[in-house]
Amino acid sequence: MQVPLSLALSPPLPPALLIAAMLIVLAAGVVRGFAGFGFSALCVAGLSLFAPPAQVVPPIFVLEVLASLTLLRSALREVDWAWLSWLALGNAICIPLGIAALAWLDDMHLRLLIGLLLLTAALLLRSGWQLALAPTRGTRLATGLVSGLVNGVAAIGGIAVAVMLSTTQMAPAVMRATLVLMFLLTDLYALAWASVFSTGGQQASALVGVDTLRWAVWLGPAMLVGIWAGNRLFRGMSPAHFRRCVINLLIVIALVSVLRAVAVLLA
Repeated sequence: MQVPLSLALSPPLPPALLIAAMLIVLAAGVVRGFAGFGFSALCVAGLSLFAPPAQVVPPIFVLEVLASLTLLRSALREVDWAWLSWLALGNAICIPLGIAALAWLDDMHLRLLIGLLLLTAALLLRSGWQLALAPTRGTRLATGLVSGLVNGVAAIGGIAVAVMLSTTQMAPAVMRATLVLMFLLTDLYALAWASVFSTGGQQASALVGVDTLRWAVWLGPAMLVGIWAGNRLFRGMSPAHFRRCVINLLIVIALVSVLRAVAVLLA
């Protein structure tokens, strides 16, 4: 069935809410362009204040893929392939397990637990605590497994990886590039598994439906502007300053995830 172009391009929200949504996506885009992670967590938490999560998540997922493609060219020159390969393997194993777990477990309790664990880890890093783990294959695979499980359950697996990479001596550009490519691979992979686990193909069709197009068309430009601004902020920043900024972002994003889960549970 063909959809009229006027319907496909009509605003998904009333003007005031649409402006608020654009500002949220703009801010999340700045974070994504600067640090290489955090876009989905911030967008879903912010946009869910005035739209159902089921309506928000599919277009944000599409925008995540677009964000990774936007940063792909520069990321390819800096990526740590040793880390990326094991992270990708761990995610490939555990993403379907995390998605399947949602069919039997209370997702908000899981998201609250995961958010609290990540918040605790980020606060420990902020206090100066250091995790003395060698970047062996086992460490990289374990990070990928945890990331995949968290990604499948709560779509914040990038935060788990960022916590681990923040404990290493990895250069900022390399860390950021590795996260960008990991997101591209895991987002496309999670999309495929979400289609498998969807009931009657509803999730799969939603990801390419008219509503998804409307949200992506109206919010995409704000995200791209934010990514451009975040990318400029990243240039020329010292490794020490970047690491502090990343840890602060981890604390904020984990806290937002916790507060969102608590609000849903109380409601």
